[in-house]
Amino acid sequence: MPETRTFKHLLVTGGCGFIGSNFVRSVLEWRPNVRITNLDALTYSGNLENLTEIEGHDRYAFVKGDITDGPLVQSLLADCDTVINFAAESHVDRSIQDASPFITSNVLGTQVLLQACRNTWADDGKAGRFLQVGTDEVYGSLPLNEPNLLFTESTPLDPSSPYSASKAAADMLAMTFRRTFGMDVLLTRCSNNYGPYQFPEKVIPLFVTNLMQGEQVPLYGDGKNVRDWLHVVDHCEAILAVLEGGRPGEVYNIGGNNERSNLELTHAILDIMGKGKDMIRPVADRLGHDRRYAIDASKMKTELDWQPSRSAWPKGLEDTIRWYQDNTEWWQRVRSGAYRDYYEKMYGATAR
Repeated sequence: MPETRTFKHLLVTGGCGFIGSNFVRSVLEWRPNVRITNLDALTYSGNLENLTEIEGHDRYAFVKGDITDGPLVQSLLADCDTVINFAAESHVDRSIQDASPFITSNVLGTQVLLQACRNTWADDGKAGRFLQVGTDEVYGSLPLNEPNLLFTESTPLDPSSPYSASKAAADMLAMTFRRTFGMDVLLTRCSNNYGPYQFPEKVIPLFVTNLMQGEQVPLYGDGKNVRDWLHVVDHCEAILAVLEGGRPGEVYNIGGNNERSNLELTHAILDIMGKGKDMIRPVADRLGHDRRYAIDASKMKTELDWQPSRSAWPKGLEDTIRWYQDNTEWWQRVRSGAYRDYYEKMYGATAR
């Protein structure tokens, strides 16, 4: 096992989003001596309500601001020894409509963060650590007829969408700061996350909340596209393992060992919620829709002794569906806000 690294004060960017907010809550629970500063611009998917339960926590501070604001970022870094960059535009469909916000947030924002870290840590003689949270989508698509073929950390980058291209660019920028300046930089690339507090433009909360309102679920194309599903708390645990034990300059794939086709996912949700297949509404396939993602996460097990424990179905999916059933007010407020107009434009139905 590698030597465990300790840290005192994390700067978490995008900590009011789905994965970021789960990570903030988890670290405050799991590491009682760690402080967290959360920098979030509170764009449409950033939600302060995701962290209501830790408001006023003595080891937590929230700052509203953008990662492209270099002076602000550098001022926050003065007291931080670690940066974890969750901040990103992440919805493929939105990137197909307009890639501009993805380039600004995912590429420029990452560059500003990296430069601020270099400026601060070089000036102060610190050896801070920077962890870039990425996605398996940068690898492109695997064929459906080769089930043993998996993404490894050495798989060439071959992004298919403006979103995944922007994340690939961010990954490469991060690694240049390692190679050029010797910064302590690591990359993680995860499979599809699911769990509580996920913004309901993503497939699982979208389908669950639709069904709760008696609406059909929009299924892309033939439904045969395959994804590996990773519970968000498993993901948070894995990120912490990389942060504490990962080797500088390395990439770590994080997966749930839980491959399912979109049709299989849809049927599982319908079965758990007691709904019939007549609630499926086929819609035209997404442009450039990757057929299969599949992660080889063996490096996480061999180097960091981590493997998923919450991602498998049916329990992981049942628990997630129950969370949305128990937190109706949360998702109704989200869906009645900025999300509504987008939903109607994409799927031609009313979001209530």
